[in-house]
Amino acid sequence: MLLFNGTRRSLAHLTKPSSSHLRGVSTKLFINGEFVTSQASEWMDVRDPATQKLVTRVPKTTASELEEAAKSAQSAFTTWRRTSVMTRQRVMLDLQQAIRDNTDRLIESIVAEQGKVVSDARGDIIRGLQVVESMAGIPELMLGSRLDVAADMDTYTVREPLGVVAGICPFNFPALIPLWMIPVALATGNTLLLKPSERDPGAAMILAELCADVGVPRGVLNVVHGAHETVDFLTSDQRVKAVSFVGSDRAGKYIYERSTQHGKRCQANLGAKNHAVILPDANREHALNAITGAAFGAAGQRCMALSVAVFVGAAGDWIPELVDRARKLKVDGGMEPGADLGPMISPEALQRAKTIVQAAAESGASVLLDGRNVKVAKYPNGNFLGPTVLDHVTVDMQCYQEEVFGPVLSCVRVATLDEALALVNANVYGNGASVFTRSGPCARKFQAEVGAGQVGINVPIPVPLPMFSFTGNKGSFLGDTNFYGRSGVNFYTQLKTVTSLWRHEDAIEDRQSAVHMPTLH
Repeated sequence: MLLFNGTRRSLAHLTKPSSSHLRGVSTKLFINGEFVTSQASEWMDVRDPATQKLVTRVPKTTASELEEAAKSAQSAFTTWRRTSVMTRQRVMLDLQQAIRDNTDRLIESIVAEQGKVVSDARGDIIRGLQVVESMAGIPELMLGSRLDVAADMDTYTVREPLGVVAGICPFNFPALIPLWMIPVALATGNTLLLKPSERDPGAAMILAELCADVGVPRGVLNVVHGAHETVDFLTSDQRVKAVSFVGSDRAGKYIYERSTQHGKRCQANLGAKNHAVILPDANREHALNAITGAAFGAAGQRCMALSVAVFVGAAGDWIPELVDRARKLKVDGGMEPGADLGPMISPEALQRAKTIVQAAAESGASVLLDGRNVKVAKYPNGNFLGPTVLDHVTVDMQCYQEEVFGPVLSCVRVATLDEALALVNANVYGNGASVFTRSGPCARKFQAEVGAGQVGINVPIPVPLPMFSFTGNKGSFLGDTNFYGRSGVNFYTQLKTVTSLWRHEDAIEDRQSAVHMPTLH
């Protein structure tokens, strides 16, 4: 990598064998380029969702530590913003390689703290890594525009960073969501105060370590922990110019309102209720396999999880086959070979999902596959809920109205595509919706008329790659500018417009060089 003094060093030292140092010890803060032990009086336990064993303890960052982190970020901004865009591009190139070299460490942390299976943890990292790679194109993304507007006068725009920005992350993607924020904020010249989820901070701490190792200067990235008090600081401190948030409705609405009330930009991804509409002419094998993976992967703990399958007409006859596929999925600890889905994040989350399933049954839904009594012999204390399929669900049921955030699929039956579209569009959320069909006209109609912000055609989870942006809408998003891609760059920057006048008659006329001895007058 290129250091700022122009020397180069190898990245080989960044590969470390494990993340065992994260377990059974206190998670540190990362302030001004150093990992420091918090002086907090309150700590939160992080337990392995499969075993309930203590993994680490997370501090509620003290007021003085938050102040120190903000001061560090503000000070670092004065120099980081003036680094060339090529320097920041070089950091992104080195960071993506460092993440690749440390993928196994990140996977180990994610499985231990969040409970994902290895394959899903790897996907968590790779999709975040793609955002880092896209930011290697930051020179083009920072381009302004110029126009001659009159004789001797031109106007041009310069894209500039905002200053200190903050990121508040959820538990379900311990690497991906920090990587929606870190590379975009830093590549555009901002400094970042990052708060990982208090439930699984390990991946974010590894990413902070890698940022330091590839030459991100002290103070450009700071990592703080905590709950309500930390959020209040990040959303009110006058040094913070913008806040990015991904998480639940309640927290997101609070953060958005508090941030905007304090004059900050805010982008907030909230809850979701993603639908897949299955038409009778769809490729049956592809549709059922896709729905099974999208509904139950990651134990359903994804904001883009497919939680509602809308079967149109005769497609409803396929539901028993869907149940058969779901029944074959293996529920196990994240590191176990062949595991398809692991535990839910906490006993409380598990109990809530079970309660919603019970309410659905009592409201008239058919529980075709009940995962509430799944047993995993090796992990008797795990937060396991097996794939659960509910049929004959109606829109007034709790399982339809609320985001379950577990491996629970609600099946709704309708007669026509128009009825399916009306159902999807009436839902308050708008993250994603998909249609499975072989009919081009039906796919075109769905694309044109559906209200969700991200549309899949024979694709169950239509999350765009980072050359685009994450464009959830309706009740799933608060703000004006979306995450990553060009929208992300726009969120973390502001335009300055310059109009200049240089009169041509003021140009100094070229003169022939004098070669004679000058004389004094």
